[in-house]
Amino acid sequence: MLYELRIYHMHPGRMQAIRDRFAHFTLQIFARHGMRVNDFWEDMDAENNRLYYVMQYADMEERDRQWEAFRNDPEWQKVKQESEKDAPIVERIESIYMKRAPFFPQ
Repeated sequence: MLYELRIYHMHPGRMQAIRDRFAHFTLQIFARHGMRVNDFWEDMDAENNRLYYVMQYADMEERDRQWEAFRNDPEWQKVKQESEKDAPIVERIESIYMKRAPFFPQ
């Protein structure tokens, strides 16, 4: 199993825009493409303006295939364009790939 920790660094003042986009659109589009989100977090210090979430995949090939399909999804392209008409939302994204530690019970 492959896990991806995605860290979104938001432009100032755009945290609510990313919350709304995930809540109303992105999660449903993820589900349509078989993408599994394990959990979401926000930084305790709101000034850091970061959102964190973990995705789960069978392997890197599945990850790449799902993200390719997502990026090319016409609904996603429209949602992204409309949600950023006033200003960009995400300044940059970090991805950290992880595997479960063998000593930790599941």
